[in-house]
Amino acid sequence: MYNSPKLSVVGAGPGDPELITLKALNTLKDAKVVLFDALINRDLLEYAPQAEHIFVGKRKDKHRYSQDEINELIVKYALERGHVVRLKGGDPFIFGRGSEEINYAKQYGLETTVVSGITSSIAVPANVGIPLTQRGTSESFWVITGTTTQKRISEDVRLAAQSTATVVILMGMAKLREIVEIFSYYGKENIPVGIIQNGTTANEKSGFGTIKSIEKVVAEKRLTAPAIIVIGEVVKESGKLESVMKNAIQEPVIINSPFGA
Repeated sequence: MYNSPKLSVVGAGPGDPELITLKALNTLKDAKVVLFDALINRDLLEYAPQAEHIFVGKRKDKHRYSQDEINELIVKYALERGHVVRLKGGDPFIFGRGSEEINYAKQYGLETTVVSGITSSIAVPANVGIPLTQRGTSESFWVITGTTTQKRISEDVRLAAQSTATVVILMGMAKLREIVEIFSYYGKENIPVGIIQNGTTANEKSGFGTIKSIEKVVAEKRLTAPAIIVIGEVVKESGKLESVMKNAIQEPVIINSPFGA
């Protein structure tokens, strides 16, 4: 039976299929079409066996569909089939363009709803024992995109480097060298850093060091995107940094201003 056109933008959580909400699962069961992203766990599609599953994922330099095309698909399938679920990794309103899709759908009279997801910016650090706040250590945290729509590093990284807050950078691996330069410029060479690739999944990999050493750690462990970068004293709470530091080879760092002469 045809349902009235509807869009549900649903957060799938950070990767572990068990880290999805009950409301999200119930929404999937009601879907006629599921448009899903690259970073979601495919096992979650089993909760929508009656729906058509369409991959619309975007990864670095590999876009199956543009955002405009995805918006058009949402409206097309909602008008033709009824309930469309847009299944997005993490939380759809944290660097997920969920609000853009909601606003577009509303222009065509679609009923819309949002189901929040567990954001990877919190769950992935927690999974390796890193608390983003810690009494006496960190009173706040920043969550920043590493790369803006202009393909440049976010100016907020420079502001965050001057604070005492924990800094969580998403989509930042391509800008790691610039991140290191910025934190080094502000005298933060010895601040602990943790990088977690494919967090909360069976393929999770991680590396720990300091601003001074993290590029070497990434090279040795062959860490790549998708990964989350966590910078701050709370990284020590994971218990994984101490052994790294004992074996670390201290090397001089040449600091150049990332802001020009």
